[in-house]
Amino acid sequence: MPNYTTDLSFNFNCPTKIVFGAGAVNDIGPEIDRLNKKRAVIITDEGLVATGIIDRIKNLLGKRCVGIFLEVKPDTGVYIIERGVKYAKGLDADILISVGGGSSIDTAKGMAILLTEGGRLEDYQGWQILKRPLIPHIAIPTTAGTGSEVTYIAVVKDHDRGIKLVFGDNHLIPNTAILDPELTINLPPDITAATGMDALSHAIESMHSLQRQPIADGLALQAIRMIFRYLPQCVENGNDIAARGQQQIAATMAGIAFSNAQLGIVHAMAHAVGGKFGVPHGIANAILLPYGMGYNLGVCEKEYTAIADAAGIDVHKKTLREAAEMSIYAVKRLTEEIGLPTRLSDVNVSKEGLHACAEDAMADPAVIYNPRTPSGPDEVLKLLEKAW
Repeated sequence: MPNYTTDLSFNFNCPTKIVFGAGAVNDIGPEIDRLNKKRAVIITDEGLVATGIIDRIKNLLGKRCVGIFLEVKPDTGVYIIERGVKYAKGLDADILISVGGGSSIDTAKGMAILLTEGGRLEDYQGWQILKRPLIPHIAIPTTAGTGSEVTYIAVVKDHDRGIKLVFGDNHLIPNTAILDPELTINLPPDITAATGMDALSHAIESMHSLQRQPIADGLALQAIRMIFRYLPQCVENGNDIAARGQQQIAATMAGIAFSNAQLGIVHAMAHAVGGKFGVPHGIANAILLPYGMGYNLGVCEKEYTAIADAAGIDVHKKTLREAAEMSIYAVKRLTEEIGLPTRLSDVNVSKEGLHACAEDAMADPAVIYNPRTPSGPDEVLKLLEKAW
């Protein structure tokens, strides 16, 4: 297990109420009543309408639902949030219900900022800037990866500049997360795989972060165990409700872990290639995770040995270095097993654009918590070139 300094001190925060179970979405009405709100707007995307999920939630809400904002897109943008704010204001909404993946949840988080504070979204970029609670937010994820339903982070793309804006504030944490594995049944295998690897990257990066701590490590290690066991089952048989539920719990646990322990260079690079080339976040993390781990290997052998053990590898007859290296191998093997690309060149990232990505990664807040501090963009560029 990792060594912690003798003067270890930390804060651990998870204010979100988590409601889990097949059919848990049926509790949406009572959860709104518990928050003493009456005028809910659902934030989602048009693709979910065809599944029947949105109609089901609307019916459960009854008169509590005053509108449905359907304009969420992958890599949600500032302009989408601004449209959502205008829509919700026009309906005098007093609570937001996000339904979908990370983009829907992050859209609701961005909307909550502007509905409460006004102004421009860009003005609130950064860390712990908000001074008061926001309009309440209930998150209902239909994927199992981002962990955004329990985190203080929102990532929003500035499409005009081709960069991702990162917002980190405890006031962004949703009030309630409803985890219903029935809502993930229609998730295609490729998205199941990509979002699952996003969750794995959260768990692993929280363990090699400079701000790692024992409580977050416990959550992260259990999430790793569950992901290695259940993610391949979810990809192979999307109707396996038990596996879906376990993967959903793992993703939420990983979200709680990284929300407290922070992330590192993998996410910094993933945000950069996502901003520049539109690579889906989970796929970017899946490709870059082994290279980020390799970069940190020399200072994270104990952490990675614990990860290898959680991944099901027999580490007892291995040296610390051998066991740590096997954790990287296990990640690569899992990525291949679930059918995801393994190179940046496979997802239309140009080699000429890697230097700009390296510069953006160096400016990303996640890199601050990496256990090795890159000397500059050129060092990050070498990693990106290896992954290309």
